[in-house]
Amino acid sequence: MAILVLNVGSSSLKAAVFDTSGTERLWNASRSGVKLPGDLDTWLGPALAPWWSQISRAGHRVVHGGERFRAPTPITPSTLPELEALSPLAPLHNPPALAAIRWLQQQRPDLPQWACFDTAFHATLPEAAYSYAIPQELRSQGYRRFGFHGINHQHVSQLAPGPRLISVHLGAGCSVAAITEGQCIDTSMGFTPMEGLVMATRSGSIDPGLLLALLHNGMGVRAVDDMLNHHSGLAGLSGLNGDWKELRGAAAQGHRGAQLAIQVFLHRLKAGIAAMTSSLGGVDQIALTGGIGSNDSELLEQLKDEMSWLGTPQWLQILADEEGMIARLISDREDRGFGATSGSDAGDRH
Repeated sequence: MAILVLNVGSSSLKAAVFDTSGTERLWNASRSGVKLPGDLDTWLGPALAPWWSQISRAGHRVVHGGERFRAPTPITPSTLPELEALSPLAPLHNPPALAAIRWLQQQRPDLPQWACFDTAFHATLPEAAYSYAIPQELRSQGYRRFGFHGINHQHVSQLAPGPRLISVHLGAGCSVAAITEGQCIDTSMGFTPMEGLVMATRSGSIDPGLLLALLHNGMGVRAVDDMLNHHSGLAGLSGLNGDWKELRGAAAQGHRGAQLAIQVFLHRLKAGIAAMTSSLGGVDQIALTGGIGSNDSELLEQLKDEMSWLGTPQWLQILADEEGMIARLISDREDRGFGATSGSDAGDRH
């Protein structure tokens, strides 16, 4: 039997089939520019046809679990409405994941499905790390830092299990996480995946006073939202786009905007790594992952040189594997008796 994993992004879909231990990848495919739910019927369904008889359970990456979901969770009639209620917290990512869940329910009504959350790995953040300096009335309503990319940060922590690890996820989205003995104690993303480092089209951290000034000067909320999510970051700085490889090439040809984008990206990245070092009280390993982090050897060498003051941590590049991590999480939960039909651990609490 096998485990199906669906990792649906805002416009992309990665699918993989693993053995029941979650360690051997038997099949995988990916597609960009996905249109849901149409492509699920026309592309994914036929692609999975040879595997349907072997698939015994399925797992999904769900970006935001809020305060409710802090562990891999069986998808049941009671948990699905709760997942749907979280969509406003991650409007670009949670709805596509829910569309895939519903589609799979139609294809295989009896197939146990699990939701694995990008926020879950950060459930161990101490109160000092997850609290915003805002009134208690708002904090009690769930306005707090959650952190994201947790599935891949957890994957990295298993491959680089040093006592003081900084996991550096660099792709279209970027974040750093401070991990000690397998537990996350600090991270750069917050209430949404916009906080922290400079990203492909997302701004990262920005003075809230600047946002208030834009609103006071007549820029609408939707326009601000669109600007921060789709027209900022590397794309906004460069005036070109958010593609790291293209910006590297343009910068080498003397394009001033591309050069500035890379400089600001590195400035914020080094500050983020330094902040995680402070939270850990030192660092033993720094692992770069994600599409940029695991592939750009020039970036690795530059960081090693410019952050030599850290001493002699082990620098690593680790391929991201969210699908494999999801498969292992599901396998582990079922091995420990958390069946997908019981609903007995629908979001462990702490």
